[in-house]
Amino acid sequence: MKAVAVIGMGMSPEDLTARHLALIRQADILVGGKRLLEHFQDLPAHKEVLGKDLSGVVDFVKQRMKNKTIVVLASGDPLFFGIGARLVRSLGAENVLIYPNITSVAAAFARIKEPWSDVKFISLHGQKNENALFRALDKEDTVAVLTDPRNNPSWLARRLMAKGFANFKICVLEALGTPSERFKWYTLSEAAALPFNEPNLVVLKRSLGEPGVTPRLHLGMPDNGYEHEGGLITKAEIRAVTLCKLRLMPEHILWDLGAGSGSVAIEASLLVNRGRVIAVEQNPARIAQIRNNKKRFRVKNLDVVHGVVPDGLAELPQPDRIFVGGGGRDLPMILQAAARHLKPGGIIVTNTVLLSNIDAAGRKLQQLGFKTDMVQIQISRGQDMPWGERLEALNPIWIIRGLGKPEGARGEG
Repeated sequence: MKAVAVIGMGMSPEDLTARHLALIRQADILVGGKRLLEHFQDLPAHKEVLGKDLSGVVDFVKQRMKNKTIVVLASGDPLFFGIGARLVRSLGAENVLIYPNITSVAAAFARIKEPWSDVKFISLHGQKNENALFRALDKEDTVAVLTDPRNNPSWLARRLMAKGFANFKICVLEALGTPSERFKWYTLSEAAALPFNEPNLVVLKRSLGEPGVTPRLHLGMPDNGYEHEGGLITKAEIRAVTLCKLRLMPEHILWDLGAGSGSVAIEASLLVNRGRVIAVEQNPARIAQIRNNKKRFRVKNLDVVHGVVPDGLAELPQPDRIFVGGGGRDLPMILQAAARHLKPGGIIVTNTVLLSNIDAAGRKLQQLGFKTDMVQIQISRGQDMPWGERLEALNPIWIIRGLGKPEGARGEG
């Protein structure tokens, strides 16, 4: 039995090596898409068109590989969302030789001159994979998407706008490796209204939103409305309950300690429109995200402080309310240090996903003289399925509140 050679074409026949070309010329049978086979019309090999019926093509190869030299032509790299993996599974690894080449994504990032070692890839080519795309966009700043004539850039831009991903721009790369190749960055609304040449792929990159468009801030903003890192954001539903527990009044001063992307602080600014919100964060990258989000929503009453709690808290305006968004193993220490500065009668709220911190936070607040309460929230969000919808659970969150700091308490103990 002869091994089947699977050759990646790269972006065009110009990317084929002398070794690739020698194998193609020696083939009794060439298998590939119609567009790829057209490059080798002058060769005497039988041409078998690779279409939507992959199972039929695999059976065709199986029946002939014993006596015939077969070469399968793949676009880009055969093992990058290509037919290579299917042939290895069906024919056995010992019966397949893979000859890699430039992937369409590698070529795309070469065109836009950006690194792609950490980029997330999603294929919509011939499959319904929207949920995976939306999950990736929630967590990643750059996502490459392989398209097809149905799931094309115009359709994709409309879907992203409908799902609230207005803070992404889109680069459409058309007909790479051909004389009609072109690529350009667009806003989603621009791309939604345009036709694009096939084949194409897109790169989605998080930005501050479309030029000239200021999104209207409201409570419970979609998570993807904020710039954030790898899904590290207080989810919209948790944000709403947290703000409810804080009992904010228009004149209040709120400290958001460990502010992350700033989503809680930014939405709190709507409720303390005559007061101030002070977001304290130690991570420089997240400080930049808070400032970008503040700029995007044009928040005026938010101060961003780069610091490590408890350092520098004494220099801040005394708060009526404090929210602690994390803290890890240091949460009890942070609560104690923060409570020292809270006004009498004030409220402190903390959120945690760690089981060890549920009891630790409650006990520490009680030691400091607060009356405590706690809620546990489990959010499940609807996810589209081919013929309906399912629920996908998020991590459970515990919201622990200390009510009414006693008069004269110093937050020590």
